[in-house]
Amino acid sequence: MSEEHAPTKKRKKGAPDWLKGNLLLAPTTLWLLILLMIPLAVVVSYSIGHRSRVPPVRLDWGDLQWDNYRQALNPDFLPIFTRSIVYATLTTVFCVLLGFPLAYWIARFGGKFRNVYLVLVVIPFLTSYLIRMYAWQFILQRNGLLNAFLGSIGLGDDHAFLNTHFSVILGLTYGFIPFMVLPLYASIERMDPALVEASYDLGHAKTSTMFRVTLPTVMPGLIAGILLVFIPALGDFVTPQLLGGTKTNMFGNVVQDQFRGGGANWPLGSAMAGLLMGFILIGVFVYLWRVGDEAPI
Repeated sequence: MSEEHAPTKKRKKGAPDWLKGNLLLAPTTLWLLILLMIPLAVVVSYSIGHRSRVPPVRLDWGDLQWDNYRQALNPDFLPIFTRSIVYATLTTVFCVLLGFPLAYWIARFGGKFRNVYLVLVVIPFLTSYLIRMYAWQFILQRNGLLNAFLGSIGLGDDHAFLNTHFSVILGLTYGFIPFMVLPLYASIERMDPALVEASYDLGHAKTSTMFRVTLPTVMPGLIAGILLVFIPALGDFVTPQLLGGTKTNMFGNVVQDQFRGGGANWPLGSAMAGLLMGFILIGVFVYLWRVGDEAPI
């Protein structure tokens, strides 16, 4: 029998590729819909509702309360919002200064223990953030470990570390530094070492190589780390509540106060949260525009 007359097996018809892809995305899409999109829609709808007692928000689609956003932009909140930006910015700067050398060392000199060092960076996430802040509270209080150590070396044991700007920034830096190390490590690890060697061969010193070759190459990871630290630090309310005082409150604390107690104002709190999310989204769009497909995350 000739090949042209040989019987051919019929290919079984299966689901089209586009359907298979959508089915694979279905669990993630459902997860994001339930835990992200629906809660966001609720917050936005609350922000244009009326303050009430039971229930705490009354929606009247014929009379939307846009005044909540005007109250959220009250100049009285400006110092707190400014303080939040300053705290988040300083936290990001300290995370860069501490995280970049650590990520570079792990990626370039970690050797066979590289994965072990990465696990050590991630280990704090195995403990609740709340518990870690309570631990820092114990360390920084007047009769805590830090004052005891300073007293043992003759530097006094009655320093006020708790309820200060220092304690809040320290707690934020400790809490979010892994978010800086991991994307930086990903960028540095995939950087071609030949680029650094070529820079040395062309006569550049280590400092010049760092700013002319290394930093531009790992810039996507650096920008990703900056966003991953700045965004949660800006909205944090646990750290200033446990390590700070009334003079160190952040915008997240103001939002939290609108959802609890007898004077709760859920529409105002939702409007504040919406404005904060809008401010953060601007940073995300800048990141996508600046980095694009080169991002390691």
